[in-house]
Amino acid sequence: MDNIKENVPAKQPKVLSLIQPTAMPTLGNYLGALKNWASMADDYDCLFGVADLHAITVRHDPASLRRQTMEMFALLLSLDLKPDKNIVFIQSHVPAHAELSWILNCYTQFGEASRMTQFKEKSQKHADNVNVGLFTYPTLMAADILLYQTNYVPIGADQKQHLEITRDIAERFNGIYGNVFTVPEPFIGKSGARIMSLQEPNNKMSKTDPNPKASISMLDTPDMIIKKFKSAVTDSEACVKYAEGKDGINNLMAIYSCCTGLDYAAIEQQFEGKGYGDFKLAVAQAVIEHLRPVQEKFNSIIKDKSYLAQCAQNGAQRASYAAHKTLEKVMKKVGFFQIR
Repeated sequence: MDNIKENVPAKQPKVLSLIQPTAMPTLGNYLGALKNWASMADDYDCLFGVADLHAITVRHDPASLRRQTMEMFALLLSLDLKPDKNIVFIQSHVPAHAELSWILNCYTQFGEASRMTQFKEKSQKHADNVNVGLFTYPTLMAADILLYQTNYVPIGADQKQHLEITRDIAERFNGIYGNVFTVPEPFIGKSGARIMSLQEPNNKMSKTDPNPKASISMLDTPDMIIKKFKSAVTDSEACVKYAEGKDGINNLMAIYSCCTGLDYAAIEQQFEGKGYGDFKLAVAQAVIEHLRPVQEKFNSIIKDKSYLAQCAQNGAQRASYAAHKTLEKVMKKVGFFQIR
């Protein structure tokens, strides 16, 4: 028996990562996080999903939502996330997310939800559509996480408050009904680069930036990438050197370093005596080559509708199986009469 136990593989901690299909991720999203997702599977049991339920808190075009959801799903598959090993799925294909979200609404205090800064910010931005879904967004996010007994969640600074309320909800529910939910922790993995806007290098590159010149989309063509880098903000010194006060050049050097593997000293040496025009073109070419494998795989996958449908169905089945175990336990604890 001891030998049998020794041969059983250790259970890996679970990591959940969801991304909204509202816009194609930027180069900053890729270098800062998405690029590292595939390597997480070596040490963790990973779930990757398209958070389309979260995308309808603002007014949207149904046809665009369908297209963007499938494009985002195809992009996840293009990141070499290995859907046979990891669970790659679309959120709305797993009804348990919405079911658990309602239950968690009843275990979330109004004051907690009303303090969420993202609700306040989006309410101001979309003052003509301050809907209940926008207010209860954090409980749906909590359901996303708690459904899979998630151990770790990769989050940015803007999502820290959402993870905190998820932990509060889980601990409250566990305090009433026993050990039902795993209380998640923030994921501290390999740190990615913090890529800034090409037009305002003091701000982070964002996929929702209204200035099309400010960010590089993961699906931008080579011509578009070159054009955007040529217009990138720099300074008047015309010297490729990493230094305080040179935010534009520092940002371009960070991008070039991520794409080539060169450190800043090597980059400074390579471009010694050369102007910003040469450097910007080199950064653009490095980005083009860095994104090329993902773009080629995406262009192949998005055309294969049967493969996309098969992966989506398989992902939904595997995610639903894992989610249903938690949901059934929750419903039993709460006291719902069950017929299965």
